[in-house]
Amino acid sequence: MQYRRVGNAGMKVSAIALGGWINYGEGKVASDTAREVVTAAYDQGINFYDLADVYGNGGAEEQMGAILKEFPRHTLVISTKVFWPMSEDVNDRGLSRKHIMESVDRSLRRLGTEYVDLYFCHRPDPDTPILETARAMDDLIHRGKVLYWGTSEWSGEQIREAHDLCQRYGLYPPQVEQPQYSMLRRERFEGEILPAAESLGMGLVVFSPLGMGMLTGKYDDGIPQDSRFSREEWAARRYVNDENVARVRKLKPIAESLGISRAQLALAWTLRLPAVSSAIIGATRPSQMHDNAAAADVMLTPDVIEAIEGILTE
Repeated sequence: MQYRRVGNAGMKVSAIALGGWINYGEGKVASDTAREVVTAAYDQGINFYDLADVYGNGGAEEQMGAILKEFPRHTLVISTKVFWPMSEDVNDRGLSRKHIMESVDRSLRRLGTEYVDLYFCHRPDPDTPILETARAMDDLIHRGKVLYWGTSEWSGEQIREAHDLCQRYGLYPPQVEQPQYSMLRRERFEGEILPAAESLGMGLVVFSPLGMGMLTGKYDDGIPQDSRFSREEWAARRYVNDENVARVRKLKPIAESLGISRAQLALAWTLRLPAVSSAIIGATRPSQMHDNAAAADVMLTPDVIEAIEGILTE
């Protein structure tokens, strides 16, 4: 496994991370299978586990947290997030000081840990001043409940504003941004988020690097009945179209020439950028975990990257 610094921070995360967005909580993955997947990830050298309070309405934190407690805490980098509504209460949402302070304690209880390594603001909050959010995060770091804080799906302008405010008031700035990035979703990341993060010394831990499974080749011949896209039409509408299917099919010979899967090719392509600290994947089976983890050791040569670019831009 390859390990990368989170921007200018000293902490290192595995180039491949295991996330709990779609696979944990609410009975999505049986407890015994979940344990096998997380154990397989740990055995492959993965130290970064990404969660959020809203995943399974707390269930993902509980399920994965119970498994992670079996490993030495210092060998883990655990992240979770705050923003989305957790109940009908008017204050049980957003990035206000009240919601952040109450949410972090609930997340820590569910995870069974005294601190999280990374705490993300899951989306920007139009109803809360960024300074209020930054002060709350700074306080959590001083209290030892959070080691680094970050943003997720914030604009480049919002990220820069947060850094400017933290510098002005002597607060810990956000150290990491978690955006979406893949071969099929790249314009906003490469044009806006990447330049902002690099200029500020932030790490980037990207989600959906496999295009919700589209880039694995699973949908070359349509949508299988037992697939995610068959269950979630919104996801299928986002990715399944003639252009994307053609692109993914054309990537197959490149992957085969390298002796790797298309999933490994897509992950290695994402990790070609030094600014990307980690690519967060989901897995429902240990075999997926083994295949995806191996992508961290795949180095793409300039000619391969050029060939891929030709397919993605044609």
